[in-house]
Amino acid sequence: MNGLFEFFDYFSGLESAPQYILGSGKPVYIYGMGNGGEKVLGWCADYGIDVSGVFASDDFVRGQSFCGYRVKTLSEVESECGDFIILLAFGTALPEIMSRIEDFEKRHILLAPEVPVIAGKHFDKSDFMDRFDEAARVYDMLADDISRETFIKLTAYKITGRLGYLREIFTSPEKSGGLLDLGDSEIYCDLGAYNGDTVVEFVKSVNGRYRSIYALEPEKRNFQKCVKNCIFLDNIEFHNAAAWSVDGEMSFENGSGRQAKVSGSGRGKICVRSLDSVLAGRECTYVKYDVEGADIPALKGSENTVKRYSPKLCCALYHRCYDYIEIPLYINKMNSGYRFYMRQYPYYPAWETNLFAVK
Repeated sequence: MNGLFEFFDYFSGLESAPQYILGSGKPVYIYGMGNGGEKVLGWCADYGIDVSGVFASDDFVRGQSFCGYRVKTLSEVESECGDFIILLAFGTALPEIMSRIEDFEKRHILLAPEVPVIAGKHFDKSDFMDRFDEAARVYDMLADDISRETFIKLTAYKITGRLGYLREIFTSPEKSGGLLDLGDSEIYCDLGAYNGDTVVEFVKSVNGRYRSIYALEPEKRNFQKCVKNCIFLDNIEFHNAAAWSVDGEMSFENGSGRQAKVSGSGRGKICVRSLDSVLAGRECTYVKYDVEGADIPALKGSENTVKRYSPKLCCALYHRCYDYIEIPLYINKMNSGYRFYMRQYPYYPAWETNLFAVK
């Protein structure tokens, strides 16, 4: 055996998060509220896991309730239960909050169920084992040891919910920048430009020297901020549109920050554009995809550009639980010969997994 198949028995032997919880007999408390809390409650319901309650950090508890549970403080739960399991139900990259989570891990079993950032099915060990051949293909496409280690440990986290696997593969964005080898004549397409932060980061990375920039952002307020923050740049073209497979109009779900997305149930309407249409045959050397779960449609809408120009690609791999398998396979199908690098930035849970594809 070779490649990922050497790890088949390893993955098979890992105890999944639901298996551990159901076999422990310990009370289960959800740490966090909001959309993440609702998703983790749904995850528990799918596996027949009883939830004993919800708690928040002591400085956030103000007598509120959540989904029928009175929100408690951690100290309350500890005095009532002693030994219990914590399920993390929110994401953070703030060092002080990550340290707090790590402190909780030292005192209790803490798991972070792998539920999708965007709507879709959660990660399930049996599903992963059923598609092991696809996973092995992705693993064999990865270009360096760090990427392969990231794939292994990321999968182990997804199965077990144990954050320790993520800590073993954390790397900083600064250490990943060299993978793209950006030069001083790039044509950059930012799909999901948000408030322009990644456009500004790109410009800094090339010391202000580039040929042109195309910035797509669907949410109106984010788009206005993007224009305001980047209007000083030369040769930049703004599009108030979501990246998609074709041009048109679709339902859109507004959300705070980066949570706005194309959605069949959204009440608003938004313009959608394919990158191929935006460029109309013009060259592109670098594309960043961070499109809140619309990654495959956005890639499909870039197919002519990717086939013709083989631009460098940076893709978010964390909006849906199997993006880290499906997106590399889709890119390879469009244009074989890319070298793929996978990196995990510090974040609890794994909401900052990124793929870099270069020729």
